[in-house]
Amino acid sequence: MTHAFSRAADEKVDIRVGTVVFTIMHFVPLLAFFTGVHWSAWIIMAVLYLARVFFITAGYHRYFAHRSYRMGRFMQFLMGVAGTTAVQKGPLWWAAHHRHHHKHSDDQEDIHSPKRGFWWSHTGWILCKKYDKTHHDLIPDFTKYPELRFIDKFDWIAPLLLGVAVWGLGYWITGTGVGAWGITLVGFFLSTVLTWHATFTVNSLAHVFGNRRFATRDTSRNNLWIALATGGEGWHNNHHHYPGAACQGFYWYEIDTSWYVLKALSWVGLVSGLRRPPAHVLEKHLIKKGAADLGMFQTHWERAVKALADAQAKAGDVAIEQKQALEEMLSATRAKVEEFAKASAEKAASLMPNKEPEAVN
Repeated sequence: MTHAFSRAADEKVDIRVGTVVFTIMHFVPLLAFFTGVHWSAWIIMAVLYLARVFFITAGYHRYFAHRSYRMGRFMQFLMGVAGTTAVQKGPLWWAAHHRHHHKHSDDQEDIHSPKRGFWWSHTGWILCKKYDKTHHDLIPDFTKYPELRFIDKFDWIAPLLLGVAVWGLGYWITGTGVGAWGITLVGFFLSTVLTWHATFTVNSLAHVFGNRRFATRDTSRNNLWIALATGGEGWHNNHHHYPGAACQGFYWYEIDTSWYVLKALSWVGLVSGLRRPPAHVLEKHLIKKGAADLGMFQTHWERAVKALADAQAKAGDVAIEQKQALEEMLSATRAKVEEFAKASAEKAASLMPNKEPEAVN
């Protein structure tokens, strides 16, 4: 995607301990070439990958960020601890930043929009110290729990314990320290890196590649391959249309493994109140029925304005008049499109039967 937005001077990858550790983690699994790898390491890797993708998807995202279902306080604590094993910081930090993303999705304030560049949206923003802070004001509903504040502050404890446990399991399986390290390098370190990048694709790729069912004010897409890799998070256009749903695959053919596990947990009483999109929501803002796609309209115009701005920087004042004319046309056209979209929505609402009010997220 063309960079529609420029980053501020303090929005950069900072070279510090966290950045160095993050980088080294990508090369650590290669040491397995020297230790050898027991076949069980690949099973452990798959189990830890799938489990931690679930904890991020169902826990950090659908529960802590969107409260799309309910859990008791102890189960909530366990989900938070399990989420930290994915080494993506604490649940309060993660959910607060995600709530900010939904409030400003793909606009100038969205800190990880791909409009700021692919690598920035994928990993760069995480390595920027500007975004280290947990914004408790964005997540007061969970900040009130001292145990969640604790695991958010000490988010390194659970990953460390998990790594030690994998090493111990490896020693029990192989009977040697070298064999234990081989299992740890693949089972723990490689699965961690894979979990990272699977999760990050939702920011960097699910706003660029895929199909749009609903007209939203962002560029979110539905992408089967990302859904398969992330436990259902790839149905991202669905999610941005109705963030309050515990499922992101809205139809039976949209594979959403995190939803299947949540359903199973609800059968034994560990979670409850799983929200699904109401029937009338599924019929709102459908692009195939002519809904004005303001998100893509905005994006195309931003690209055009950015291209003219770049041309102006290279050619002096030659493009100033063209840029001003385009900006005026953008403003006028956007106003007309929004007026049309509002009128269409009001007309559609008047034709619908009365429904219960939707949950607000």
